[in-house]
Amino acid sequence: MRVLAGLALMFLAGMVAAEVPDGKTRPMARQDVAMIAPEENADRLALLRPVARPMKPSPNAFVETTDLLALDADGTMVVLSTSGMRRSLRPMLRPRAIVERVMAKRRAQKRGAVCGDLALQGEAIGYVPGRISACGIKDAVRLRSVSGIALSQQAVIDCTTAKALKTWVERGVKPAIGTRGGGVAQLRVAAHYACRTRNNQPGAKVSEHGKGRAIDISGLRLKDGTQITVLRGWGSRSYGNALRKMRIAACGPFGTVLGPGSDGYHRDHFHFDTARYRSGAYCR
Repeated sequence: MRVLAGLALMFLAGMVAAEVPDGKTRPMARQDVAMIAPEENADRLALLRPVARPMKPSPNAFVETTDLLALDADGTMVVLSTSGMRRSLRPMLRPRAIVERVMAKRRAQKRGAVCGDLALQGEAIGYVPGRISACGIKDAVRLRSVSGIALSQQAVIDCTTAKALKTWVERGVKPAIGTRGGGVAQLRVAAHYACRTRNNQPGAKVSEHGKGRAIDISGLRLKDGTQITVLRGWGSRSYGNALRKMRIAACGPFGTVLGPGSDGYHRDHFHFDTARYRSGAYCR
């Protein structure tokens, strides 16, 4: 504690006056600071004064102050302003109303979190049976927003797919759009859980939609109201590049990525699912 007190007073040496035998004062030298006993700290701190009397600022003037740190007599760290005033290191308390609003929002997020992730908001609905044996979801959630972005309709999917969607939103959607239009406000969901065959073709295998592992995205809405669709935006100069970046970013988090150019069934939306293949992700 004595070492810290000495260091603090060395920092303030230029502003403290030291007594000399003839009763006069002179600026304190560095060797004088080292000789000050800790019990004299309170007296030395009391001698602090501004270098010059501050001028009265004009109403429109910006006054810049420099605060100094020092140790009090009891070893407590204090702030000494250039005007010689002691100030607390603790920040000013926030208004109670603001604190209550923040805490209420956090409680609401915790209540609405699914899959153990605050970024995934919705409700857990558990087992969802299918009308045929190959359909159904063991542990389903009804998702309404992902990383602060709302879904145009609540999507019934499993947690693996919900987490993949979050990764795509954060690494693909948000960076691709950036701040244009104020950022992304909503994802347009074209399809989620549905007990059906692939592309609704008779005799085909059950779609990943029928297992809660797939979601179709047909576009998005920006905060300024701008609507971007896969159908019209894919070949446009304004948003074509952004949509291509989103599609590329989906390959990896999702096992299957289909969209314009894949086939005639996906020219107006992105199909994402979490099916896994031995050869890796299937992205067309």
